[in-house]
Amino acid sequence: MSKMASESESNLTKAFEEAEKNAPSIIFIDEIDSIAPKREKTHGGVEKRMVSQLLTLMDGLKSRARVIVMGATNKANSIDPTLRRFGRFDREIDIGVPDEVGRSEVLRIHTKKMKLAADVRFFHWLFISHSFVFYCGNDLAALCSEAAFQCIREKMDVIDLEDYTIDAEVLNSMAVTNEHFQTALASTNPSALRETVVEVPNVS
Repeated sequence: MSKMASESESNLTKAFEEAEKNAPSIIFIDEIDSIAPKREKTHGGVEKRMVSQLLTLMDGLKSRARVIVMGATNKANSIDPTLRRFGRFDREIDIGVPDEVGRSEVLRIHTKKMKLAADVRFFHWLFISHSFVFYCGNDLAALCSEAAFQCIREKMDVIDLEDYTIDAEVLNSMAVTNEHFQTALASTNPSALRETVVEVPNVS
């Protein structure tokens, strides 16, 4: 998105022209809700023009069979509904949050370089991950970072911040525990719930 008048629409047009020129190709628009929100809920002219331009470009694709347009969003209901009609973004794939096994694997990946206490070894992950329902991969990564910070905060009184190194004895005494994870869990919220909005239909 550009603040310059018509520059955003021009950039979008160039992307479609380049894709058609180099077909077969894929146009991938990440966080499409940021450039194509519901027009009745936007106050800026740029967003409304972008939606109109995107509709025009998608409807005017000459190499429809050779150019695929894909978009990604975690706010599907925020996208202008005209884009979700047949011939545009008419196929939708819902990629939900990881299941219990998936969460366990994500946790293992993000903690493989951490020194873990005995109470959070791998065989505990499946049990611990029950607490992480609704957490996506980024949420779990943030959770692991926060747990590590909890461990560091406990040692701040013995760490000399003016020194460029940390004493080896202090480093060896540091390990992320189950309690650190539980504290981190209490201070973080899954993004899937933060972005959930209950819409009440306007009926009389």
